[in-house]
Amino acid sequence: MALTLVLLVVLIALAFEYINGFHDTANSIATVVATKVLSPGQAVLLAASTNLVGALFGTAVAKTIAAGLVDTQLVAVTPTVMICALLGAIIWNLITWWWGLPSSSSHALVGALCGAALAAAHNNWHAIIWAQGGAHWWGDKGVIPKVVVPMVASPVAGFIIGLLVMGLLFSLIDFLGSRQGLLRRLGRTPFVNAFFGKAQLASAATRGLSHGMNYAQKTMGIIALALASATTAGTFDDIPAWLHFLRMEDQAGGKFEIAIWIKVLCATVMAAGTAAGGWRIIKTLGHKLVRLHPINGFAAESASASVILACSHFGIPVSTTHNISAAILGVGVAKRANAVRWSIVERMVWAWILTLPVTAGIAWALVRLAHALDLPV
Repeated sequence: MALTLVLLVVLIALAFEYINGFHDTANSIATVVATKVLSPGQAVLLAASTNLVGALFGTAVAKTIAAGLVDTQLVAVTPTVMICALLGAIIWNLITWWWGLPSSSSHALVGALCGAALAAAHNNWHAIIWAQGGAHWWGDKGVIPKVVVPMVASPVAGFIIGLLVMGLLFSLIDFLGSRQGLLRRLGRTPFVNAFFGKAQLASAATRGLSHGMNYAQKTMGIIALALASATTAGTFDDIPAWLHFLRMEDQAGGKFEIAIWIKVLCATVMAAGTAAGGWRIIKTLGHKLVRLHPINGFAAESASASVILACSHFGIPVSTTHNISAAILGVGVAKRANAVRWSIVERMVWAWILTLPVTAGIAWALVRLAHALDLPV
């Protein structure tokens, strides 16, 4: 029974990764589709391949999810708890996908994991690592430094960098126009569209790479946590020798080493999800929020990728959705403030605000339901 539950966790985690592929990866190709630099099929292929490569680089984010949010000394992260957390995140992802809102799968997973752990710990708030370690008062481990602070700082950085990059490009275009009589109407001349259309291929590829480095690792962390907990609990003590690859030892200090098979499996599943598309999200970001030309797409993708790559390096599970949305918003404001459809922004912000508490509440309720049904929690 215990082994079956662990394997069920892995399967549901992979389902979450697949949904993440068409829910969140859609935002990485929204700009390149909206600017018509690539066809939808070409964009999906680019995103799937770059996400696959990106997912195989580094495990800092995976280790944060696996050992940086829940105190496993105070609460047992059982397979049932993990299943409830994953279901909470999946339910919210599907709801926001249906509404066409680019919400954060990252925050959905973090919120659901914390809510499920809190219910399993009988509402002992100390089971959640709020802030721990490091030289600063907020620490370098826990929900506050790794989730709450980046939740605000990441979109702000994306907005500012997108605004600055777009402003610099505008200045460059104006300079060339005044000196050589070129590029009189930004976004409409063949030269600008052709040049930044090619440049956007590089920025879109980098954006996909950064997304894979951050997002695929979240599911890697969940699977690693489930396998490490099962190994500690003795679930794998009597399994056949050919299944020993499932064993994952919890190393000193609550650290985990992510096995290569987990990396490859998660990367492949997310790439498959990407190939399934995600048109509701693409329409919101690429068509409804701001009207984009290739130069705008290049600026937004470059700004977003730079922030996400930096966060991935430091193991911060940042919301790539929030980041690219804010970068697009910054680019739109650089054009002119009324170029942005602010009603869409308002809906997106509400989805961002609600993600953590709603997913935590759903997962908390699912764990309490499992208790009521006398399921092994």
